[in-house]
Amino acid sequence: MQVVLLEDVKALGKKGQIVNVNDGYARNFILPKKLGVEANSKNLNDLKLKKANDDRIAAEQLAAARELGAKLDESSVTLTIKAGEGGRAFGSVSSKEIAKAIGDQLGIDIDKKKIMLSDPIKSIGSFEVPVKLHKDVTARLAVKVVEA
Repeated sequence: MQVVLLEDVKALGKKGQIVNVNDGYARNFILPKKLGVEANSKNLNDLKLKKANDDRIAAEQLAAARELGAKLDESSVTLTIKAGEGGRAFGSVSSKEIAKAIGDQLGIDIDKKKIMLSDPIKSIGSFEVPVKLHKDVTARLAVKVVEA
């Protein structure tokens, strides 16, 4: 029996694949647990429409990420930090503070997890911080840290 998988099934296939399974396995495991549906013409057509819709949504998300990336590449944010003698900073600037500064200064809401800061910024100066907006789009944001 051919089955269209609705979820990933270990050792069988990924979501959206059409696989051949034994009739008993399909009737007793796949269909009752809603892991798949029988591969008839209606279900195959539904799968094709769902894939087309998912592709369209993915393309829209990629375009939006590219547009936001271009905006971030041209922008910069300024953060202030307390510093002692010789420009040594007290504390550091983390991705959370950078995300808050982006929201306050640029009006763009960015999750702190998307800011790919390897180590917190512990000195005063200008830095290029990568911001991963999409799996294919990474923007570079100019962050200027000044003394308070």
